[in-house]
Amino acid sequence: MPATPSHPGTSRTRSWWGWGYADAHPDNAECAAMGALLPGTLARPLPIPRVADLAIARPGATPPPALAHLITADPATRAAHAMGKAYRDVIRALRGRPGRIPDLVAHPTTHQEVADLLDWAGGHGVAVIPFGGGSSVVGGVEYRGDAHRAVLSLDLTSMNRVLEIDATSRSARIQAGALGPVLEEQLRPHGLTLRHFPQSFEFSTLGGWLATRAGGHYATVHTHIDDFVQSLHVVTPAGASTSWRLPASGAGPSPDRLFLGSEGALGIITEAWMRLQERPRYKASTSVTFADFHQALDAVRAIAQSDLAPANCRLLDPGEALLSGASHDGSAVLVLGFESATAPVDDRLTSALDLARAHGGRSGAPTADRDTPADTAVRAWRSAFLRMPYLRDGLARMGAVVETFETAATWDTLTALIDAVRTQVGAAALKATGHPATINCRLTHVYPDGAAPYFTVAVAGRPGDEVEIWDDIKAAAGDVLHRHRATITHHHAVGRDHRPGYDLQRPEPFALALRAAKDALDPHRILNPGVLVD
Repeated sequence: MPATPSHPGTSRTRSWWGWGYADAHPDNAECAAMGALLPGTLARPLPIPRVADLAIARPGATPPPALAHLITADPATRAAHAMGKAYRDVIRALRGRPGRIPDLVAHPTTHQEVADLLDWAGGHGVAVIPFGGGSSVVGGVEYRGDAHRAVLSLDLTSMNRVLEIDATSRSARIQAGALGPVLEEQLRPHGLTLRHFPQSFEFSTLGGWLATRAGGHYATVHTHIDDFVQSLHVVTPAGASTSWRLPASGAGPSPDRLFLGSEGALGIITEAWMRLQERPRYKASTSVTFADFHQALDAVRAIAQSDLAPANCRLLDPGEALLSGASHDGSAVLVLGFESATAPVDDRLTSALDLARAHGGRSGAPTADRDTPADTAVRAWRSAFLRMPYLRDGLARMGAVVETFETAATWDTLTALIDAVRTQVGAAALKATGHPATINCRLTHVYPDGAAPYFTVAVAGRPGDEVEIWDDIKAAAGDVLHRHRATITHHHAVGRDHRPGYDLQRPEPFALALRAAKDALDPHRILNPGVLVD
């Protein structure tokens, strides 16, 4: 059946230099208050950067008349497409050094327009950087280098419709430029949901999730967007690729797997058939506190290795729990949640709580969880979860260096990995800045054989040297992950910032195959240069 498009409007302005909405950023007083908690930061916050203060060069290429209506050279639009939203990007903008600003920004509306833009770019030495919501935190949407005469940012957010819903198979054909809220609002009247809610949900697109193999709402089972893919339509310089809609197939290597996680280096994902779910009717959640973080890890492992499959199973170490307001007594906090469209989940939550208590956990009674959970710690965590990127930008304005990175490792190595990050990344931060760093950890996703820890590092920087310090901390983190055979990224993608770790992690025969695919699909080497392969 056709789906009725619904585009929720907003009068709020997106920040060109930082996370999310411009009106949601901490004000000067809040920035100063946060800075006071981190000795060595600036006395007053850096000013909000202005596009008018940037040196934006004239475009290095002129599009043909047939494509001119799709393309703009507006300075503000170009500046907003220059970078993603990593700390490295934010501090460069605050310091007035955003890097290479794209010459042009295109907003195609059809597969054919994407193909025409790639044809033109390939024939004129123009690099094409795919851009969805621009929420990349790994340098995935910027151009680095000078090998191309011009740079075109290809913004797909005008391709934002749910085109078709197959209620019988419970799937939908969706354009790749649909932002999370836009997508869900179009599915809501049909009682369906994609149920993929990354932290960047408001500001990222379906195509971005697919191109980066994004992690989402579920802490177990359906942890990545891959799990919901039925088929993809991808436009490449060598032609378009459309896979069959199938529930499963054993017919050779999966064509979809070639493009999932390819980060726009092999082609532009323009449309996908996605598996949907009924909207959850039954929910229950609660929090569990632990005096000992290692006991908490054992509890989470027991839950992950059961058949309970919680939707939320996020463990906050004492520092993360304090930061989010989930705990103030030095306890670690486990946020547990279950949901279902078909049956009550109270018994599953009770069973999970029994496992947690067997490992030293303390909890109150489970509570029904509709839109506002009764559990204070759960409410505090949810609020902090959405607010954290804004607070990071506030700390950046105070000259603090804030790095976040995530990984995944098997249970037998997890404790040693977390301890090594605390000691060795902490030592690197101290050496780089002369200040002790705060290092917090939480588990975002859990599996029967391992888990995905997410680390936050905050330390006072040196004015003007924040990027170099960030690079040093990033390199130290990558070294720790590599030595413990933990992945360089569980759900943030590779981009440009994780390339060194990715090059070490992937097997060389696979690298040879990836380079061959790049040569075949992108012969002019215009698609997101520097991502995945050279």
